[in-house]
Amino acid sequence: MGRSNWHDDLKEMLDTNKDSLKLEAMKRIVAMIARGKNASDLFPAVVKNVACKNIEVKKLVYVYLVRYAEEQQDLALLSISTFQRGLKDPNQLIRASALRVLSSIRVPIIVPIMMLAIKEAASDMSPYVRKTAAHAIPKLYSLDSDQKDQLIEVIEKLLADKTTLVAGSVVMAFEEVCPERIDLIHKNYRKLCNLLIDVEEWGQVVIISMLTRYARTQFLSPTQNESLLEENAEKAFYGSEEDEAKGAGSEETAAAALPARKPYIMDPDHRLLLRNTKPLLQSRSAAVVMAVAQLYFHLAPKAEVGVIAKALVRLLRSHSEVQYVVLQNVATMSIKRRGMFEPYLKSFYIRSTDPTQIKILKLEVLTNLANETNIPTVLREFQTYIRSMDKDFVAATIQAIGRCATNIGRVRDTCLNGLVQLLSNRDELVVAESVVVIKKLLQMQPAQHGEIIKHLAKLTDNIQVPMARASILWLIGEYCEHVPRIAPDVLRKMAKSFTAEEDIVKLQVINLAAKLYLTNSKQTKLLTQYVLSLAKYDQNYDIRDRARFTRQLIVPSEQGGALSRHAKKLFLAPKPAPVLESSFKDRDHFQLGSLSHLLNAKATGYQELPDWPEEAPDPSVRNVEVPEWTKCSNREKRKEKEKPFYSDSEGESGPTESADSDPESESESDSKSSSESGSGESSSESDNEDQDEDEEKGRGSESEQSEEDGKRKTKKKKVPEGKGEASSSDEDSDSSSSTSESEMTSESEEEQLEPASWRRKTPPSSKRAPATKEISLLDLEDFTPPSVQPVSPPAIVSTSLAADLEGLTLTDSTLVPSLLSPVSCVGRQELLHRVAGEGLVVDYTFSRQPFSGDPHMVSVHIHFSNSSDTPIKGLHVGTPKLPAGISIQEFPEIESLAPGESATAVMGINFCDSTQAANFQLCTQTRQFYVSIQPPVGELMAPVFMSENEFKKEQGKLMGMNEITEKLMLPDTCRSDHIVVQKVTATANLGRVPCGTSDEYRFAGRTLTSGSLVLLTLDARPAGAAQLTVNSEKMVIGTMLVKDVIQALTQ
Repeated sequence: MGRSNWHDDLKEMLDTNKDSLKLEAMKRIVAMIARGKNASDLFPAVVKNVACKNIEVKKLVYVYLVRYAEEQQDLALLSISTFQRGLKDPNQLIRASALRVLSSIRVPIIVPIMMLAIKEAASDMSPYVRKTAAHAIPKLYSLDSDQKDQLIEVIEKLLADKTTLVAGSVVMAFEEVCPERIDLIHKNYRKLCNLLIDVEEWGQVVIISMLTRYARTQFLSPTQNESLLEENAEKAFYGSEEDEAKGAGSEETAAAALPARKPYIMDPDHRLLLRNTKPLLQSRSAAVVMAVAQLYFHLAPKAEVGVIAKALVRLLRSHSEVQYVVLQNVATMSIKRRGMFEPYLKSFYIRSTDPTQIKILKLEVLTNLANETNIPTVLREFQTYIRSMDKDFVAATIQAIGRCATNIGRVRDTCLNGLVQLLSNRDELVVAESVVVIKKLLQMQPAQHGEIIKHLAKLTDNIQVPMARASILWLIGEYCEHVPRIAPDVLRKMAKSFTAEEDIVKLQVINLAAKLYLTNSKQTKLLTQYVLSLAKYDQNYDIRDRARFTRQLIVPSEQGGALSRHAKKLFLAPKPAPVLESSFKDRDHFQLGSLSHLLNAKATGYQELPDWPEEAPDPSVRNVEVPEWTKCSNREKRKEKEKPFYSDSEGESGPTESADSDPESESESDSKSSSESGSGESSSESDNEDQDEDEEKGRGSESEQSEEDGKRKTKKKKVPEGKGEASSSDEDSDSSSSTSESEMTSESEEEQLEPASWRRKTPPSSKRAPATKEISLLDLEDFTPPSVQPVSPPAIVSTSLAADLEGLTLTDSTLVPSLLSPVSCVGRQELLHRVAGEGLVVDYTFSRQPFSGDPHMVSVHIHFSNSSDTPIKGLHVGTPKLPAGISIQEFPEIESLAPGESATAVMGINFCDSTQAANFQLCTQTRQFYVSIQPPVGELMAPVFMSENEFKKEQGKLMGMNEITEKLMLPDTCRSDHIVVQKVTATANLGRVPCGTSDEYRFAGRTLTSGSLVLLTLDARPAGAAQLTVNSEKMVIGTMLVKDVIQALTQ
């Protein structure tokens, strides 16, 4: 009751005309929210004050509304006009708060209002408001992803912003909305590198992570030549900072000594990124240090990675949570770059106050760093750890000792003796873990350790841990020849307690019995039979099965005689020693510092780290002039003559110092060089428009393209994508002329920057384009510029024809597949050989025609030919024995096949959406032949017609577990449309779906039995790895299809 009275009191204060009372009430309400109390019932009283004149009250009202707008959407919508007025407020904090509240109202109906507000805020004079606009972009995108194209325009505008306050927020928006649009970063790359040091810590982490992935796609690997320089240089590379300076020089001299190999020259932009991130290793934020460390690990030459070791070791003095993340990454790094952390070995020694997870990670690092030199020190440390009271830690230490013993041969005996001494430890868990490790070490040299095996055999009376008992029994069984007297006695004891043992121990008792029966049957025959009889009636089906097949193998019988002759080879085969590897061995395929790396599993939203390109992409794309989107005019700057960022003579390998120029000068220099080249090119003829366009596509986005050329092309295109109108409406009337000019320029540049795929996705907004350039949307998939492929192949044309006919609602079912795929893509396969068939030769093909008897069946053409001298009579299918679900529609009996004659019959098989073989008998009047037909996974489906939009909609329903994605490298022979389509349709009976992107291929089909959709997408990028995605409810079919298609494309 008191609480409601108190709320009434607050409501009264908010309803008064006195600003001081309103301010006091709002302070109390915000304090309540900060303490976690619910103040949502005050929403109507608070929202009325959004129009208050007092600036302090207004700020607090917006703080409240940001918290509760999403919960009380209906009430918030009533005040939307007030928020819109707030967007025009003279105070930047009010404008930003109004936008924040507006983007917190998660109602689709106000999406256009939010879009308009974000566009206006992106052009605001205040960097704080522009930063808030960047924060609102991902919110709007999550509410309505159809706004992506407009949001990309806003992101492009904000990326050009020169203030440090906006940089981090807009890169975050870029990562959320369009991380694949790497072309937006080209123009802003140097600016982001130079601003990095002044951006807030949260923004630094986001930008560094994005630039890591950017650099992996744009620069060559700095380690490509290091295999030749590796051996002696490693120790010099890591150590003190003086050594690093020398290391770089020694690398150059070594490279010079190898004239046969072209020396690696680092791109100046690559060097700029490394140089500008290095000072951030001294940041007070652990996240920033970790981000720079992963950047250096993934991007820096081997000689320079060492600088991150010191910074990471410094982070080990932080809280345990930070230590945990850092040590996870150090454990991964220390596998590949051991020398980097060797000088800091003592920093990884374990303190008694460390939590268990930290202790185990430090152990992992110490084990990775152990080598011939420091192993005595490491083992002395491990000795003290074994006395710890933390049982999990002791078990991990014993495993670490085992790993050291396997990796460093000279200490193997020392470690083994130490572990044997631990067998007399009072703690059962220590003994059990020691037994498991000893078992693995003994496998490396069993002959020398008969005494240890005897010692272990005695422990079976005392040790109760199942894994340890199982390990001892396996050792005794494997090396029973070394302990011929003890082994039968151990089996006798185990037979007594068999029923009380754990399953893992029972399985090893059966193994021991089988091995002793084969090597010493006189003493152990009855014991073995007794153990197998007990196992035969065990509750666990694994044990029952093991007993059954063991009995069949080792006890000779009339039926299993052939196998029992090889029983010794099966049971007593020499087994390779196990390799004890670090659990962090393969984790470096995840980007270090990411959540996916920490969990060792792909987290939602994780973006793969791209592979290095084989050849460096054109570095001039980063020279392109940054269009001036903000209100300040750029004309005065363009008149000034400044030294360009790169001179023409320097090209790719210009001096590194040039990369340090500030972002202001870089845009000026770009505009200067572009205007100069423009005057030179303005006289060139523009008659052949098609040729011009093809040349532009071929050239990509080069810095020589002039503004004038851009304007000329913009006139031809009649402003595609409607970018000009959208953005010019945001600007004030006084600067509209300069804006439209810069937009026309930027559009031409975008056309150069963007690959053909981006241009083709958006339909032209004007129909006044020249007739020569009109391309039907349905023909986009096989439209290729003449310079690339002058003749369009006939197979593709037929597929395109099928796409053109899509709207005509075809009803003739037989016409559909014949348009989409060849009649018989899979060649003839042998069903019955001439010798086995006594002159009858049988082949079969999958015809890919609908089977007339049942549409769920696969149509199979059976080809018979008689190569004998006598006629074959009464050819028919015998009674088949088929797995569950599979059925056969037999072909009519062939009465007689004369010598030399051939015949073809059609039969239908329902494989029930599986690749299980259909086994049946082919019968003649005199003989029966057992044959089987196993279908490739691609023959279990039929093609489907659908539009691009339908494809995307269906694909959206089949995500997550129903999506299989694999990367592959397409050979040069498999780069043309014709060959890609031919190979995919030959492998799988799928229909091609029209696609507006040149390097993307889409295919669709349905499985014959269940009618489940199978959608296949191949993203064949011109550079780097292609990506194959299959979406299907049938995950097994999807997985097999991916494997088959990759095999077909990479052959």
